[in-house]
Amino acid sequence: MLKLTHCLLFILFLPLFTVAQGFSLTDDLGNSIQFNRNPNRVISLAPNITEMLFKLDKQDIIVGNTTFCYFPEEARLINKVGDLLTVNYEKIIELNPDLILLTVEGNQKSVYDKLINLGFDLFVSNPRDYKGIKKTYLDMGKIFDKQEFVENEIAKWDSTFNHIEKEAVSFTPQTVMILVELNPIMVAGKNTFINTYIETCNMKNFAEDLLLNYPVFSREVVIERDPYIIVYPSSGHETIKTLTDMYPEWKSLSAIKESRVFFVDRDLYFRPGPRFIEALSDFFSRLMQID
Repeated sequence: MLKLTHCLLFILFLPLFTVAQGFSLTDDLGNSIQFNRNPNRVISLAPNITEMLFKLDKQDIIVGNTTFCYFPEEARLINKVGDLLTVNYEKIIELNPDLILLTVEGNQKSVYDKLINLGFDLFVSNPRDYKGIKKTYLDMGKIFDKQEFVENEIAKWDSTFNHIEKEAVSFTPQTVMILVELNPIMVAGKNTFINTYIETCNMKNFAEDLLLNYPVFSREVVIERDPYIIVYPSSGHETIKTLTDMYPEWKSLSAIKESRVFFVDRDLYFRPGPRFIEALSDFFSRLMQID
């Protein structure tokens, strides 16, 4: 009977021992973060991370996010702790998170340094391409004990990605200018995850000869380079006239004259999160219509 009691006690306390062991994970800054349990009070300082948490059905543990975290709609209802440039540190202290999630592109280093000095546990992601997006999602799955769900989702992503990449081989490579801003004329360079849409679909980046992530061009250089396709992030109301009202001389661009301008959802295309494959599929289908 005594031996049986000892066995029962061992079984009873085994889960506690396992959780106490925890696990470590390396973020995209190269920092090894130790997790002794799954976080249950989280602040997300990046919209793509917020989307991932909702996709993982972990929205109930998000105690704070930013004003740019508005997808899905329920994300608007969460406590706002700032935007992409300014952070309300007093509010973060009040919310007392056990983990804060940031991104390299979306958050300033000064914010990171301040939060570290305040003693918070941080995890930073930096998805620069499709592989990076998958790593971020896998990291979130590990942190929040949703590994199997994430792996199944990524298998579906890979299936779509591989299909598009295979089919796009038949496309004639053409130059694509993906505008990030219209004034100034800022475009997505080859070292951004946005460039993955272009490369996967066998197209050429308008700014492929530059090292900058988001180079700025003059209106004259755009005329000289004459992109075959223009992608413009839209709120749903913009038209080609929006571009030519700003730069009348762009009426001479072949993309303008032949209506090869894609007006796309900015949030869908410019967030390296769980909707990336949806954006890639949209871009591919638009190319199919003009090829």
